[in-house]
Amino acid sequence: MKFTPKFTITNTITAGLTKIERARGFLDAAKLSVDWISEMQKRALVLEAHHTTHIEGTHLTLEQSEKLLAGKKVPGADPNDTRELLNYRNAFDLVTEYLDSGEPITEGLVREIHKRLVKGVRGEKADPGTYRKVQNYVVNSKTGQVVYTPPSPQDVPGMMANLVTWLKSEHGVNPVLESGIAQFQLVHIHPFIDGNGRTSRLLSTLCLYRKGYDFKRLFTISEYYDRNREPFYKALQSVRKNDLDITCWLEYFVEGLATQMREVQELGQIVIKRDVVLVKARKAGIKDRPLALLSFILKQGKGTLTECEATLKENRRTLQRDLKMLVDTGFLREVGSGPTDPTKFYEPLL
Repeated sequence: MKFTPKFTITNTITAGLTKIERARGFLDAAKLSVDWISEMQKRALVLEAHHTTHIEGTHLTLEQSEKLLAGKKVPGADPNDTRELLNYRNAFDLVTEYLDSGEPITEGLVREIHKRLVKGVRGEKADPGTYRKVQNYVVNSKTGQVVYTPPSPQDVPGMMANLVTWLKSEHGVNPVLESGIAQFQLVHIHPFIDGNGRTSRLLSTLCLYRKGYDFKRLFTISEYYDRNREPFYKALQSVRKNDLDITCWLEYFVEGLATQMREVQELGQIVIKRDVVLVKARKAGIKDRPLALLSFILKQGKGTLTECEATLKENRRTLQRDLKMLVDTGFLREVGSGPTDPTKFYEPLL
């Protein structure tokens, strides 16, 4: 049976799409440094890997996730949690390779994404890359109550084929909405024994990327879900309560992406202002050492004398003179009650 998503374009959806397009336009036009974009892309990958696995029950902290993805050892970290985290990067690499190839989304690609996400995790009970042959259930982890019974295993191949056919078709649906629809429909089908949530979120990201909505790969949609877990589950459940009308889910999805993109845009605007300040400082004759100090405080947003000393490895008195000069020349502002105040810090005048 042909897949035809049912939804209505509400004012909430329209407003969210407008915000997303505004952020997309900013990122396309903004003169952001290559180094900053590269740094933020790495950070986005860490955040997405951490939050998408955290939603599914891993217990790693963000700091632990960052270290593991940097190739460092984290004593005491659960091996399965570690594997799930590293698997996400492996699956994301697959998505990147796919985009470079220009190939369409296929069932084989979705299965390979799933395979990479769950390979070697918890005894491979998720049967990597294979559609389930048994009935599975979505259970409330706190109460043990069944909250959703997915379609029977016999229906899975046909439903997945229909989803992929729709994604390949000229359906005329806005790319952002297509991404949200793909995410929900894969969760609805629940084609795998485990790992459906992670697979659906990466499929959603893939849909955005392939339609030119990669936003320089700076957004982390799973962070929004993880921060708003109850509304996330309620939005998914709303579809099943409304005869598979996806409208409520799409409102949540679009608002989530709009929120993430607004945060990225705000960071980008701050970076542009910082670059302007550094150029102005160079033109004003600020030398390399105080310029490095100013750059550090601009990047951090603020900094204490102790933090500057620890990071820049400069003599304390030298730093005090440089900080005073940057205050006197109008590049920094001193915030605190006096020279002996340990909480005193310096912030940029953007």
